[in-house]
Amino acid sequence: MMNMLLLAVFPLAMIFGAVWDLATMTIPNVLTVALAAMFFVLVPFAGLGWEAVALHAGAGLLMLIVGMALFGFGWIGGGDAKFVAAIALWLGWSDLPAYLIVASVLGGALTLLLLWFRTLPLPLFMLKRECIARLHERRGGIPYGVALGAAGLFMFQHSVWFEAAAQAA
Repeated sequence: MMNMLLLAVFPLAMIFGAVWDLATMTIPNVLTVALAAMFFVLVPFAGLGWEAVALHAGAGLLMLIVGMALFGFGWIGGGDAKFVAAIALWLGWSDLPAYLIVASVLGGALTLLLLWFRTLPLPLFMLKRECIARLHERRGGIPYGVALGAAGLFMFQHSVWFEAAAQAA
């Protein structure tokens, strides 16, 4: 049972955050708080010692500080800043650099795709869909939570969580 939680919590949170951000251009606080809380609930089952937990917490705290600074400059949304911090908490220092690279590449691709999409005329029935119309707005934002979540899913297979679940099975 616990190995199923180790395998399910993080990926489901990544999918939920990405889809929610795509549909609403927000990432709910309850998601990031629940993701952070579940880290501490599941830590004993992943076999992480206190030192490793402290290092994971340090990675999350650093990304929260960096994310809030980027939010302060208006470069990312507040939900994105909190989401990336919760993801960094789960991934820790060892996977954080690769995660940030993957998220940046996916975020760049998403941005280019949306910029192209915004040049296309949309049929009326699509413009009546609020989430599609919002994504099509030329001055609209980029739902970067999609890239953050997708990168989290990509990196999960390399994480201590995936290894712990595989050993428990």
